[in-house]
Amino acid sequence: MRYVISFGLAIAITFLLLWGMQTLISAGNDAMSEPPRGRVLDFIRLKQDQAIVKKDRKPLRPQKPKTPPPQNMQPQIAKANPNAKANSSSFAADIQADVSLGNGLSLGSSDGEYLPIVKVAPIYPRRAQSRGIQGYVIVEFTVTTNGSVRDPVVLTAVPENIFDRAAMAAALKFKYKPRVIDGVPQEVAGVQNKITFQIDG
Repeated sequence: MRYVISFGLAIAITFLLLWGMQTLISAGNDAMSEPPRGRVLDFIRLKQDQAIVKKDRKPLRPQKPKTPPPQNMQPQIAKANPNAKANSSSFAADIQADVSLGNGLSLGSSDGEYLPIVKVAPIYPRRAQSRGIQGYVIVEFTVTTNGSVRDPVVLTAVPENIFDRAAMAAALKFKYKPRVIDGVPQEVAGVQNKITFQIDG
């Protein structure tokens, strides 16, 4: 008798559990398929139209070109001394007018004669500058057809063998307007130039 009652209760409980599970499943399907209740409002914020302001830009007037400096026929003398920082005293290298042995002074000659354009001051020897030695060198060279200097030679040096190399190196950097005869450039030999080395102050 006990077994029969237990078996009947088990069947009843099983039936109730199955019925409850079926009820929960059906209720869940309805919850997923039902549309949301209530009203949903979508807010879209619109930007106001901005007024476009146009600016009138006038082109600037071009600046007037600066007038070029007047040209002159005086030779340019560039003074450069890399040893100036090593010694507080400054120096001046005086480059005197060119002299041609065959034609005398050339700067006062007529058109077509050679003329100096650029003259570079020599580099003052550091040893002579530190000892306060001064002097001059007379250099003789040839002005070529393209205005460069060739074959510089020291004629006189006071004191000797102090400023010779500096004077010849500077002479090789000189630039001339060559002598022209009948439209043809000519070499001029025997041009002499005196370079003075003097410490200022």
